[in-house]
Amino acid sequence: MPKSRRPKPTGPHTERAVLVAVEAKKRGESLWGLDDTLVELDYLTRSAGAEVVATVSQRAERITPTYLGKGKLQELRELLEDERPDVVICDDELTPTQQRNLEAALQIKVIDRTALILDVFGRHARTREGQIQVELAQHQYLLPRLVGQWSHLERLGGGIGTRGPGETQLETDRRLIRRRIQKIESELDNVRKRRSQYLERRRRSSTPMATLVGYTNAGKSTLFNALCDAGVPAEDQLFNTLDPVTRRLRLPDGNELLLSDTVGFIQKLSPTVVAAFRATLEELSEADLLLHVIDITHPKAPEQAEVVEQTLADLDLGGKPRLLVINKLDLLTDDPADVEVLDRIDLSAISGADSPAVNGRVFVSAARGWNLPALLESILDQVGAAASVPAPATA
Repeated sequence: MPKSRRPKPTGPHTERAVLVAVEAKKRGESLWGLDDTLVELDYLTRSAGAEVVATVSQRAERITPTYLGKGKLQELRELLEDERPDVVICDDELTPTQQRNLEAALQIKVIDRTALILDVFGRHARTREGQIQVELAQHQYLLPRLVGQWSHLERLGGGIGTRGPGETQLETDRRLIRRRIQKIESELDNVRKRRSQYLERRRRSSTPMATLVGYTNAGKSTLFNALCDAGVPAEDQLFNTLDPVTRRLRLPDGNELLLSDTVGFIQKLSPTVVAAFRATLEELSEADLLLHVIDITHPKAPEQAEVVEQTLADLDLGGKPRLLVINKLDLLTDDPADVEVLDRIDLSAISGADSPAVNGRVFVSAARGWNLPALLESILDQVGAAASVPAPATA
């Protein structure tokens, strides 16, 4: 008896996605298990506005040219027949060949983790700077994959029938994208020049600078609003803050500090994406102090902290002075002075906790404003020498 198929909806609808992840032994040990990375991929997918209808995972010796092994690929085909989703989302960055192979085998749109992250970025880019950085990353990602748009010509095997309009269109598309990339890079150069001038004025003002860093959704924006009354959107979404925002913060001694909120980090973030946002991340290099915000209630808090520390190291910022801000204390207790709860929190597994660059830790609840005066005192201790110079009246 043939399988009954789920009717495919017509008209505007929420995209339905099947998630696929592979844990390859030959990649070496990872801090993130297969289940953990699928949970995060699910969260990313929902942040992009799609509905997750099923997941498929596999532990294998290596990643194949079709990403999945033959048996698991057949299992996925059967699942697609039943669920009739709109898209398959893979947890790794696929090569152009892997993506084409999968789409040919499954006859459905296939995207990877990088494309998904770029989609979420695009939803949250509010300033012109953020938008062109996302567009640059999207074009750089698309360029080597353009041939997939003309795969019907490739299957003809070359020769008669493949010369002319189709081939010309592919080359035209490549040329247009390269020109667009050049234009965006020129715009970003202007952004970097303006940012450099702005940062130079900030340096001359002798006002100390601090920047919030952390894994995405650790509560950076909530903390930023609590400290500066900044009004930055702070929702339970990944990459809700994409564009850097800077506000003045008054310290306990009456002097001021410039505090910036920047894009959060995440595991498996493509180097292409990091490179595209280098102008934004320059805020980190100019800071006198980094405030590493950690969601202590998250089951993967140590692994998230490791991602942040590794990203900072990749940006040559591993030696930048840091203060650990252990956030979301209100989810562990109703009393900010609950010593027993604080004693039970084990920070020994938190990456960077014992680093020479880490100069202290403060337990806070950004959502409820707990222990923020203690945090301000700790910030003052770190930047006291710079803060002793009175700040000018205007930025």
